[in-house]
Amino acid sequence: MEILTNLLGAINGVVWGPIMLVLLLGVGIYLQIGLKLMPVRKLGVGFKLMWKGRDSKPSKADAGQTSADKDGEISPFDALMTALSATIGTGNIAGVATAIALGGPGAVFWMWITALVGMATKFSEAVLAVRYRETDSTGYHVGGPMFYIKNGLGKKWLWLGGLFSFFGAVAAFGIGNTVQSNSVADAMESTFGVPHWLTGVVIMVLAGAVILGGIKRIAKVAGKLVPIMGIAYVIAGLLVLIVNASQIGEAFGLIFYYAFNPMAAAGGFAGAAVMAAIRFGVARGIFSNEAGLGSAPIAHAAAQTKNPVRQGLIAMLGTFIDTIIVCTITALVILTSTVWTEGEAGASLTALSFDAALPGFGNQIVAVALAVFAFTTILGWSFYGEKCCQFLFGTRSIMLYRVLFVLAIPLGAVAQLGFIWLMADTFNAMMAIPNLIALALLSPVVFKLTRDYFAGKDVLPGEALDHDK
Repeated sequence: MEILTNLLGAINGVVWGPIMLVLLLGVGIYLQIGLKLMPVRKLGVGFKLMWKGRDSKPSKADAGQTSADKDGEISPFDALMTALSATIGTGNIAGVATAIALGGPGAVFWMWITALVGMATKFSEAVLAVRYRETDSTGYHVGGPMFYIKNGLGKKWLWLGGLFSFFGAVAAFGIGNTVQSNSVADAMESTFGVPHWLTGVVIMVLAGAVILGGIKRIAKVAGKLVPIMGIAYVIAGLLVLIVNASQIGEAFGLIFYYAFNPMAAAGGFAGAAVMAAIRFGVARGIFSNEAGLGSAPIAHAAAQTKNPVRQGLIAMLGTFIDTIIVCTITALVILTSTVWTEGEAGASLTALSFDAALPGFGNQIVAVALAVFAFTTILGWSFYGEKCCQFLFGTRSIMLYRVLFVLAIPLGAVAQLGFIWLMADTFNAMMAIPNLIALALLSPVVFKLTRDYFAGKDVLPGEALDHDK
């Protein structure tokens, strides 16, 4: 195990080095500039489309479309909720805390930057996912980076799509499975005294009942759980900030100052260089909102729409909601307390920060939120992983992947947390590389489709393309 840990650590240092930071931020900035800041300017339009897309009934935006024009398995809203189910998870609770513990308050600023450029990345991913999706042998829509690499870049790039699928199928067991069950098990034991193995078994049974039912059942559960728990967590965070209102100004000051200045050791905090703030801010930002990983477009490809740009406008909200809203709430709760300087990290740091303002039940709020967030993340990532597996091995492999994915949940609950986080972090980066290359090469398609959409021109539906060429 020690050899494997050292090997992963060496790989992690390379894939999350300067090259990855340049790729993630560079591609995001390039897309944001190419789109003329449209994701930021049209944020309100995105929220309107999301509200209209709550079900598959025709709306004014879809006037004139036939039922065939609305091919897809789930509503645009449920596609966003499925994507959010996979992004709002331990990254929002444990990930933010880890970023602050290792990179200092300045890491939060770099999480915000990652989110702002990530909105353009997520928009582009969803546009390409709907534009280049296919219908599989069972009649379901499939899409994502592997398909826009195959159908957008051509079959000579098929190897790149295969690489993404391999990394995605494996990464799902880390970021979307074992990390989640491990974090929940840890929170449940420290808060309620529940053994790790028991938490793992319960999650396995509940998740299995949903996952084995496929995307429609996953989307149905995510469409209910994600909004309810997300709003409840934000309200709880705002209550803490009301209690700590006098510290909010200082917290923002710490974020902006230490984004550009090294922080000396304080209390149990070991201190952090500016590079550490950038590295952990970007890494945990991506872990949380997944912009650039190429995971979310797999869900958006199943949306009941043929308009790629419309789904892209909805998709970009995932990054805004996840990082700008939910992660910021967590960060301010932590920084308005003094716990973060005492050497705590991960979910326990967030729990202690909540409990400092809401004694007696702050811990319980975080434990329940973490359990629900992690559960929905497991659901979303099971779908991502199975689609990657399907691309590599065909439709028959789906059920086997689902079963293996469910069985891995209790194993993650009792595994060593440090190794699990290292594995998840490493495979996240390895997923992102093929996707970012494809986004950069296909950016002219995104820019043209976006210009056509806002100019009132018809946008060619992806199903009209000849994928066999």
